[in-house]
Amino acid sequence: MPHKIAVIGGDGIGPEVTAVALEVMRAAGADLDTTDFRLGGFRYLEDGVILPDEILKELRQYDAILLGAVGTPEVPPGVIERGLLLKARFELDLYINLRPFVLPGGHEFVVIRENTEGTYAGEGGFLRKGTPDEIATQGSVNTRKGAERCIRYGFELAQSRTRKHLTLVHKTNVLTFSGDLWERTFQEVSIEYPDVDTAYNHVDAACIYFVEDPTRYEVVVTDNLFGDILTDLGGAVSGGIGLASSANLNPDRTAPSLFEPVHGSAPDIAGQGLANPTAAVLSGAMMLDFLGDTETSERVRMACQGVPTSGRTEEIASAIHQNLVGEER
Repeated sequence: MPHKIAVIGGDGIGPEVTAVALEVMRAAGADLDTTDFRLGGFRYLEDGVILPDEILKELRQYDAILLGAVGTPEVPPGVIERGLLLKARFELDLYINLRPFVLPGGHEFVVIRENTEGTYAGEGGFLRKGTPDEIATQGSVNTRKGAERCIRYGFELAQSRTRKHLTLVHKTNVLTFSGDLWERTFQEVSIEYPDVDTAYNHVDAACIYFVEDPTRYEVVVTDNLFGDILTDLGGAVSGGIGLASSANLNPDRTAPSLFEPVHGSAPDIAGQGLANPTAAVLSGAMMLDFLGDTETSERVRMACQGVPTSGRTEEIASAIHQNLVGEER
């Protein structure tokens, strides 16, 4: 039975890289039944639609969602991000953001970012906006349930890996309320996983270690904001943001999970055939993994090894396809 996939190509280079990802997955043997959804900044400019509830209800009927990228310069910041990306994460309970990294030397590590709470929950507002006395507040929402299920996912993943090592990253010396909740939860859950070694880093220290010695990490778990920053840094130290894949997971499978490259819509190169599709292809591999098609996902992942990290889209796609053909031989 084919996997039912909702495809949101989106804006900028999104449709270009998503098309390549689908081609590669099918060439590797994935049986995909896809439906395109016209969503993104261009759609908002056209008719004001972002992600209405009726489309969200329709998306729930799919096995997974493959997203290219959304956002255009003509739309004010936050409109599409909150109205589409964050709405999907919150409404579909995509509470795990999973981002794997492979360093040039071959070391692999993964960052687990809590995906539905923290400062991204949108708590806050303005007082006397536009005046000299303007006040802006931005709260951070942290629940025991949200922290625990994310931390527990981290322990489960660490337990399945070679070193069985999990690092909590936060800022407990300054964020003494949310940090305390995360640290206490981490310590309490760790008792259930005596075979997993643990560590703690302040987020600023983690930024230094990501650059100077990322091999110290195997699995990292952190909150929403810190995870957003750290994972972009992880992409930079592991070959560039053009290689960075991600999964927004609902591990309980009560709704479809969403898979996307993290490079953004890059409107400055859209339509020029200059987009690197590797991150989108690797995001497709993560999708196949989550759907249980691990053999195909591994073929896709292996085909991405050694391909150019820059150049024309068609050249990189051709190199991936050639690797697939070579593997079949």
